[in-house]
Amino acid sequence: MSFAAAHETTPLHNPLDILEEIVTANEWLFDRANEDELIVELAGRWCQYRMFFVWQREIGALQFSCQFDMRVPENKRGDVNDLLAMLNNRLWLGHFDFEPQQNTPLYRYTVLARNDRMPGTETLEDVVEIALTECERFYPAFQFVIWGGKKPGEAMAAAMIDTAGRA
Repeated sequence: MSFAAAHETTPLHNPLDILEEIVTANEWLFDRANEDELIVELAGRWCQYRMFFVWQREIGALQFSCQFDMRVPENKRGDVNDLLAMLNNRLWLGHFDFEPQQNTPLYRYTVLARNDRMPGTETLEDVVEIALTECERFYPAFQFVIWGGKKPGEAMAAAMIDTAGRA
């Protein structure tokens, strides 16, 4: 996924310009809703993901979220919230959250750009890669809770099992 080597190091005033180039290089579907918003759709191993990037120029922050293509039924929200707390204890960067209007879990992260120091290509690639890695790693835990009838602790334990090889 590395785009850094090919990208010129010219200063840009909007990190979404760099992200748009990364997305284009990866041939992901995207829509640049406006100057400060970018929406990306891509297929993961387990599901489709929708990534939202919002550049908050006033505070120098790039907010990023990666939304699962998964709906949480009302009767599972308590267990999903407990699972979110367990998952977030495992993360070093970002956090999992719940989008109540669409009833979906998502991963969030914010990159600060202090003193007009824009995040570079490598940083933005890392943000996307970390989000996708964490979403793919914990997707089964959400499935175990929502559809498998498991309690959050059981789902977490089952999702943390690393498999060797492929079937």
